[in-house]
Amino acid sequence: MTPALLSLLRSVDTPTVCNAIEVIEGKRGFDRFTRGTVLSSDPTAPALVGHAKTARIAALAPPDEPAEMIRARRMAYYRHMADGPRPAIAVVEDMDGDGAVGAFWGEINTSVHKGFGLSGALTNGVMRDLGDLPEGFPVIARSVGPSHGFVHVREIAGDVTIFGLSICDGDLIHADRHGALIIPDGYAAELESAIAKLQATENIVLEAARDPDFDYARFEAAWQAFEQART
Repeated sequence: MTPALLSLLRSVDTPTVCNAIEVIEGKRGFDRFTRGTVLSSDPTAPALVGHAKTARIAALAPPDEPAEMIRARRMAYYRHMADGPRPAIAVVEDMDGDGAVGAFWGEINTSVHKGFGLSGALTNGVMRDLGDLPEGFPVIARSVGPSHGFVHVREIAGDVTIFGLSICDGDLIHADRHGALIIPDGYAAELESAIAKLQATENIVLEAARDPDFDYARFEAAWQAFEQART
């Protein structure tokens, strides 16, 4: 991941990257993306780009393990989040699923993760303290709530499922207010040219549609040129 590519990926939205991957593959059907509606703590923030640092939490009920074990796992979690190459994103599955009530992502926890050098968080769980979250650390979550419940770490660095997307520790993620996707291994080097091709072909239609003299005849000609350019 070169600085130029990282800057480019942060500047485009996740639907653009999703389409660019299909440009690389030469067909429709790429499906390594989240399903359903997400909430972003900062919808105007640049896209999150980085390698997944995964974990699983729960909060509906108190943990049934000894307190020292819970604390040791919590500290191992933070050690995992603090270690490894950057850019990186905290990707945390709430095992309570649709019934999740415990906000793991509030002012203190987001500040700690930002301090570790993480770019943001992706979760199917809950966030809170929306007016007090640190700038430059977007959280993409399922819901907003007031309580942390009995939140505790259950697993570290294993496979997780976020909005229907299976994510492994280390996967390269692109995420924003639309959702998230996994950039497949070996695709990063091709994304710059794929995004450029995608944007050039889309502009054939967009520039025509924005012209004051746009009509069906202009559309038909532009669409024909668009289809030829993307094949």
